[in-house]
Amino acid sequence: MLFGTSRNSSAAADAGAPSGGAGLGVNAYLWRATLDTLSFMPLASADPFGGVIITDWYSPPGATAERFKATAYVMGRQLRSDGVRVSVFRQVRQGNNWTDALVTPATAAELEDRVLARARELRSQNTGS
Repeated sequence: MLFGTSRNSSAAADAGAPSGGAGLGVNAYLWRATLDTLSFMPLASADPFGGVIITDWYSPPGATAERFKATAYVMGRQLRSDGVRVSVFRQVRQGNNWTDALVTPATAAELEDRVLARARELRSQNTGS
C-alpha cells in the first residue's frame, strides 16, 4: 500500500496499451505501467508523445490534512530500469492553507519500482500470448 490505498490497475485509461504501441513516443509497456501504477490518483494530464503523466492532488483515506501529487516521466522507447522517473509532491494543511512538505526519496523510488515491475508483467503477458 502506498499513501494508504491499494492500486487498481484496471481503473486506468486504455491509452498507450502495449498491444498497439503505434504512435507512442515512449515505451508502451512503461507508459501503460505508469498509468496503471498511478491510477489511484486522479489524472490531470497525460502526453504519450512527450512521455509525461501528471496527477492531480490526492488525499489518502483518513488523511484529510495532507495531499500528494505526482509527475512521471517515461523516457525513451526502450524498456530499461532508468526509463521512468517519478517526482512526488506533498502538502499539509495548516489552518486554511496548504503548505509544501518534504517527501522521502523512498516514496518516488517505490513508485518507480512498481512501474518497472508492472511493465515487466505487461511485457511477459504480451509475449506469452
